[in-house]
Amino acid sequence: MNGKWVAGGLVLTGVIGGIVLYWLQVYAYYDDVAFTPGAEISLVPVTGGAPQPLLVDAIQGIDGSNSPLRFRACFITSVSLATLTETYVIQPDAIPLTAPRWFECFDAAAIGAALESGEAVAFLSQPEVSRGIDRVVAVFGDGRAFAWHQPNATLPSISLPSISLKD
Repeated sequence: MNGKWVAGGLVLTGVIGGIVLYWLQVYAYYDDVAFTPGAEISLVPVTGGAPQPLLVDAIQGIDGSNSPLRFRACFITSVSLATLTETYVIQPDAIPLTAPRWFECFDAAAIGAALESGEAVAFLSQPEVSRGIDRVVAVFGDGRAFAWHQPNATLPSISLPSISLKD
């Protein structure tokens, strides 16, 4: 009889631990972002210099306090895609990172597919937001736009030693 209580306690502890871990990963540490002057969405001009604020509307964003990669934003811009491609630096290797399910406006799979098909164009928003992390903005032809943080090439890659299984 004691073994059942011990096994039940271990299972219950595992279930509670799993629920807490899930909550910490998906809900905890996220905060709404306030896009105030100086903290707005901006793009890097082709001519160089500091990023310039982008005219946006209906913006909503989230960011995490424990990782620079948790930033996501959704908004609308009235600036045409043609003007943006002539004026700002295009980000050729943009790969949107998934957002929590509850942040419904950001669909990384759809954004990624649009970038691959040419329906959307990605721009460098802010290089080195954090060490090795850039902010990227993808803009669709209809003005919908999305922003996220992604790793850049400045961090050294990890090289693992090769292991030979031969004698």
